[in-house]
Amino acid sequence: MPETAKVARRRERFGTLAYDYGARRLTFVRRRERDLPSLPDALSRGLDAPICLTWELTYGCNLSCTHCLSSSGRRDPGELTTQEAVGFLDELERMRVFYVNIGGGEPTLRPDFADLVEYAVSHGIGVKFSTNGTTMTRGRATRYAGMDYLDIQVSIDGACPATNDPVRGAGSFAAATRAMERLAAAGFGAFKVSVVVTRLNAGELESLWRLAHGYGAVLRITRLRPSGRGAQSWDRLRPTQAQLRDVHRFLSDHPDVLTGDSFFHLGPLGREPLAGLNTCGAGRVVCLVDPVGDVYACPFVMHPEFRAGNVRMRGGFSGIWQDSELFGRLREPAEGGECASCSGFDSCRGGCMAAKFFTGLPLDGPDPECVFGHGEATLATSAAAPPRSAPGHDVSGRPVPVAFGSRRSPA
Repeated sequence: MPETAKVARRRERFGTLAYDYGARRLTFVRRRERDLPSLPDALSRGLDAPICLTWELTYGCNLSCTHCLSSSGRRDPGELTTQEAVGFLDELERMRVFYVNIGGGEPTLRPDFADLVEYAVSHGIGVKFSTNGTTMTRGRATRYAGMDYLDIQVSIDGACPATNDPVRGAGSFAAATRAMERLAAAGFGAFKVSVVVTRLNAGELESLWRLAHGYGAVLRITRLRPSGRGAQSWDRLRPTQAQLRDVHRFLSDHPDVLTGDSFFHLGPLGREPLAGLNTCGAGRVVCLVDPVGDVYACPFVMHPEFRAGNVRMRGGFSGIWQDSELFGRLREPAEGGECASCSGFDSCRGGCMAAKFFTGLPLDGPDPECVFGHGEATLATSAAAPPRSAPGHDVSGRPVPVAFGSRRSPA
């Protein structure tokens, strides 16, 4: 990204949000009225527009990762067309959404992918996209390096093929590191190396940190969730309690490592909360839009119970964000439930909604990986069956052809 990156500002009821595209940093400038709520309370009540949102651009994927949240593989014939996708971006521009996290599937498989990214950034919407690296040619790396307001995350799940490939597929480690080499050679800058922490790679975080830095990149770790194909692999892949404590120590020792999602349950392990580990923004400051335009409160809970509408509906995305009954309920003040009396509640706020939902735990109960063991105890006595994820888009037979409005392919 060029060094002349701008700072975007947006007014909210409690003050002004400012997002620095160069530093990838959000700051708040508060008004001085005494009757304003605290910042955490203000955020929990929801913003006029999302800070960012996740956009699963396609379910198409050339890998079949064992923990994939959406069970991706085949495209959905109802995916948003290029024209609809551009209209959605126009709406985000009007709402002054700072950036979108584009994922999938493998988003670069859409023939119009690079065109949509260029359209977004040229209209002041920052883009962060995740890729398995398999499509990263030298030409594409050069093209991406020349785009403003763009960030890239290359996904791997191990510091070597022996750890990574059993989860992501044979040859996937080599493809990902080749993509990193090409981004570094193109002068892209500090892209991200994104890792889902599992029982298999939890002991490799230091090695993964060194690997990322070797390419001039930043390590970003995310949490395994029991959704999609992850529902079948969760018991086998989720880190042990001892490993989770090691993860907390690693994060404490490496403040440059990003988390970006809900490791809320680790908060009580330290005296000072780790940045970003105790705020659930579902339906308040973030949400997800899937390939067919359905809007979900949380990027990790693609389930009918958390679907708020579809961008093709009258009123579009802005109408859903502002008027959805589901989002309204999520923005109401919530009690601590079973966790309210816990000494760690202020640090973890009860943990991750998605992890609780897909293990059958009550949303006001403890996280299944609660560091005090409360989640395990509740699971042991619970008779509730966890809800099933959507059927998914695993490859079975021939891929579904999808016609897009643009025939242009990325360089």
